[in-house]
Amino acid sequence: MTFLGLAQILIFFLVLLAITKPLGLYMYRVFQGERTFLDPILRPLERLIYRLGGVREDVEQSWVEYTGSIISFSIFSFLAVYLLQRFQGHLPLNPMHFSTPRAPANATPLTPDLAFNTAVSFLTNTNWQSYSPDTTLGYFVQMVALAVQNFVSAAVGIAVAVALIRGFARRTAKTIGNCWVDVTRYTLYLLLPICVVATLLLVSQGCIQNFRGPVTATTLEGPSQVIEQGPLASQLAIKMLGTNGGGFFNSNSSHPYENPTPLSNMLQMLMLLGIGAGLTYTFGKAVGDTRQGWAVFGAMAVMFFVGVFICYPSEQHGNPMLASMGIERAYTGSQPGGNMEGKETRFGIAQSTLFATVTTDASCGAVNSMHDSYTPLGGLVPMFNIETDEVIFGGVGAGLYSMLIYAVVAVFIGGLMVGRTPEYVGKKIEQKEVKMAIIAVLSTALVILGFTALSSIARFAPNGYWNAPGPAAANLNNNAAHGFSEILYAYSSGAGNNGSAFGGINADTPWYNLTLALDMLVGRFFFIIPALAIAGSLAAKKVTPTTSGTLPTNGSLFVVLLVGTVVIVGALTYFPALSLGPIVEHFQMLNGKLF
Repeated sequence: MTFLGLAQILIFFLVLLAITKPLGLYMYRVFQGERTFLDPILRPLERLIYRLGGVREDVEQSWVEYTGSIISFSIFSFLAVYLLQRFQGHLPLNPMHFSTPRAPANATPLTPDLAFNTAVSFLTNTNWQSYSPDTTLGYFVQMVALAVQNFVSAAVGIAVAVALIRGFARRTAKTIGNCWVDVTRYTLYLLLPICVVATLLLVSQGCIQNFRGPVTATTLEGPSQVIEQGPLASQLAIKMLGTNGGGFFNSNSSHPYENPTPLSNMLQMLMLLGIGAGLTYTFGKAVGDTRQGWAVFGAMAVMFFVGVFICYPSEQHGNPMLASMGIERAYTGSQPGGNMEGKETRFGIAQSTLFATVTTDASCGAVNSMHDSYTPLGGLVPMFNIETDEVIFGGVGAGLYSMLIYAVVAVFIGGLMVGRTPEYVGKKIEQKEVKMAIIAVLSTALVILGFTALSSIARFAPNGYWNAPGPAAANLNNNAAHGFSEILYAYSSGAGNNGSAFGGINADTPWYNLTLALDMLVGRFFFIIPALAIAGSLAAKKVTPTTSGTLPTNGSLFVVLLVGTVVIVGALTYFPALSLGPIVEHFQMLNGKLF
């Protein structure tokens, strides 16, 4: 590691820490319905939305009604995105004529299974892309289907987190808020204003925002190159802030139009973790003890630093097999050393590994380097980050409610150790809450490991169908341990609603499109529904007075317990699979037998 690299990581974290309290306090005021400085502009629009939607903002919902609202809204969102994709050949703002007879030769066919996968992907805030965006979707679909879904799927995640916060904060209440009001307020007062400012900043750095068709440029070597255009900056802002991650271009945040400068790189990483970090303070403020929120933040921060300081040294050390070839691997000041394969040379190893850690701490698939080209341990970090159920700051809302579910498990374990009913922020954690938490944790492991196992043993025909008749088996990923890692990462990314990938896998096949869609649905809704059930159960309870036997949950002891719970659950669940992938690949590399 280099001093400059360490300084970049530290500066990023200090800026993130500095914005946590003010952003968290603002979000608390928004979800409480208090007046903000944006009310004169946005309050009339908010009232109009309620009037058009038939929503009474003074009427709250039980957890069952809240869940029903989210599911019905999700079904509508899925159908809208799917149909817009299927009919894009008849829609405006499609200068490349995708899904028409005039489509370019390199265009990706938008098949029913691919459209299904994409609709589920953006519904669940995953934004997994089995296609190259710049050769598949026109501007109208990108804006009206995908960008809109980026806003509302992120708002749904925040709404669920807020509902769970109310469950901890309220006493003997039968309701946990109004889903429609929560989604509307967080879209209008949080996501939209920040994205407007961020879009202008990104444009100032060199991100494009236009409706032109592709332009042809002549390179320095002489051949011509087609350069895609489009309304990028506005979609880039919400893809980062909403931790969606779906790129406008196939190379995502390594493309100079999507990430032109070091400043835009820093801004994007702060947008990725800002809301997730701020919600920890919102939680502490709501339950009447901000130390509770800082304890959750502390647990997230510990796991963040462990991840980045495994990934960064692994990439800076590079592949020892190169030393036998006489290749310099150390940083010398004039050259970066380490493993630069798949890295963006403008940002280097430190900024690449920091971005990889941040984007997989959050439920965001945006990347500025290719994870498939990382060293085995370097690639293990983003994979394991996702497999912790994205609790390390996590996606907008999803990170907090996932971490609070793990907190329920942690205090349950603590209660077993001291022999009394566990409590968390004054609420007794009983059988129902623990069952719901276990369902959430185990459901993601079931689909990740189950689909990985099936995909590892399947023989694919050349048309991509599993065990379908064909002249020969198709190879959809690399061989040996690394190929297994590509499959494991794909299903981890789907269930974790992340969306990044080890790029060596060809996922645009009927098998992967359909199984990854199911993987994403389970990862999203088998966390949301248990979280809301816990919220409803806790809201109905009285606050239990603190006694000498109460486990303190606002200090360093609880931080250690919470981190230990997340790591142990993740290690026990995924260690056998990781041993077959990145761990065995690491030892192969050390023995000079990497293949």
